[in-house]
Amino acid sequence: MGKPPLALLQQFVLVAREGNLSRAAAQANLTVSALSHQIRQLEERLQQRLFERGPRGVKLTIDGCTLLDAVGEHFDHIEHAMARYRKRPNDTFTLSASTGIMSGWLVPRLPRLVAAHPELELNLQSGSALVNFEREPVDAALRYGRGTWDGLQSERLFGEWIAPVAAPELVAKMAGADPCDLSQWPLLGDPNPSSRWKQWFSKVGGAPPSRYVANFDSLDAQRHATLEGLGVAMGRMVMSKSLIDAGRLTVLGDRYLPVEEAYWLVYPPRSQEHRGFLLFREWLLAEADDYCGQMSVFRPDDTPVR
Repeated sequence: MGKPPLALLQQFVLVAREGNLSRAAAQANLTVSALSHQIRQLEERLQQRLFERGPRGVKLTIDGCTLLDAVGEHFDHIEHAMARYRKRPNDTFTLSASTGIMSGWLVPRLPRLVAAHPELELNLQSGSALVNFEREPVDAALRYGRGTWDGLQSERLFGEWIAPVAAPELVAKMAGADPCDLSQWPLLGDPNPSSRWKQWFSKVGGAPPSRYVANFDSLDAQRHATLEGLGVAMGRMVMSKSLIDAGRLTVLGDRYLPVEEAYWLVYPPRSQEHRGFLLFREWLLAEADDYCGQMSVFRPDDTPVR
């Protein structure tokens, strides 16, 4: 068989761990077609089928799992050994954040960061997938959860509240409907696996509808539908407050329930030695403190929704 095809094996490990050719190709700076060709080359060389292709990604075969177990750890060791030789400019900072908090909270505040630190070069990456800080040149991430990420530092920024929200156009159309009786309103399905609607009705009272006007697989799509007046969404206040302040969304009723999840700054220990990160962190924590004061306008129930 000759020398081991190290480049092909490296791409195989990347695809296997991502489970998605598009994401793996983006990381490898290749086209999806080029990456697929390399995987086929490896399969032909080994005379084994390594992946099962499907509409939502790729899945390892039994032979693929065996190969990943045999070679994956070795590439991790190489990556870890090379990481110490990578020199990152101290005034360059790379942040990963989910689309919601990026557009709904962070971006409107960035002019203040740029004004305070014009020397700082920002690289912003949108995405909800967890960052592999060992393999990716990312300094920190903003994430929504409970603050438990193994091997990483996490600092709580602020909590989250939920409440039903609707476009003013829908509120006008539903004139006469009781905003506290959601059975009278068209509701939009929540993409959250543990539906916030079920949690809301369990806490506040009432029952979820037998069917929703529409269901969505992303908060961004649901938010757009809400703004267009399609129906009422269970809104996260951190993401919705700027839209409420601008008059583009209205809260139905006067109840705001806290949830157990919060927003966190997440980063690897190495970032604590990076000047760009330290500048961003100091600015971010000050912004978060200020925002917590603004969030006091919400009158939360005394028990978080689970």
